[in-house]
Amino acid sequence: MEKLTYKQGLKDGIPIALGYFAVSFAFGVSVVSEGMEWYIATVMSFTNLTSAGQFAGATVIMAMGSVFEILLTQLVINSRYFLMSISLSQKLDKDFTLLDRFLVSYGITDEIFGVAISKKQAVSKEYMYGLILLPVVFWTLGTLSGAVAGNFLPEIILNSLSIALYAMFIAIVVPAGMHDKKVFIVVAISIGLSCLFYFTPVLNTISSGIAYIICALVASVIGAIFFPIKEEKEEPVKEKEEQNG
Repeated sequence: MEKLTYKQGLKDGIPIALGYFAVSFAFGVSVVSEGMEWYIATVMSFTNLTSAGQFAGATVIMAMGSVFEILLTQLVINSRYFLMSISLSQKLDKDFTLLDRFLVSYGITDEIFGVAISKKQAVSKEYMYGLILLPVVFWTLGTLSGAVAGNFLPEIILNSLSIALYAMFIAIVVPAGMHDKKVFIVVAISIGLSCLFYFTPVLNTISSGIAYIICALVASVIGAIFFPIKEEKEEPVKEKEEQNG
């Protein structure tokens, strides 16, 4: 197979970049409307390519949470990237240096991972740099545009855009929950715990960052205990030979 090129990476990154611009625009509008400075929001997007992580981090910041809460929240929410990076590392070609791996790890997102891991041949560093470039640029520009536009757009539009991230999460969770009832139950547990923390007199004094962490961990543990993913056992070689024979 031919080696994947930088140009191919750029081409494959275009759809991701366009989607990122729309989401990050809404993120910029949302956080600036809550009081965050436009340049802080822009730097946040440039240094963090994670919509869920950024939204949660911004929420903790706005609630005057501690650095520890922010770090722990990000660790819990973004822990899936550990597994993605380990999986993708098995497809990288031999030209990847340690520095290349560090640089590429900056741009690993759900969408970029999905595109890269789907390639049949080994993934080259040129391809990965091309794949990551446009999503990073559009994610940052989208946040900058939303943050600046937030000062000029009518209030009715701002109110609509401020719930765009919530709508994005719903669009991700609902289809998965409808397809698999186990996912729905875990999500429902997390929502129930979140409501408990919000409405209960004593629990609502706990900071939002810690509440997010507790809800995510408890729901995940319950899901892991009651709905474990069973590995498919391979048939013994003799049985396969008998079936084939």
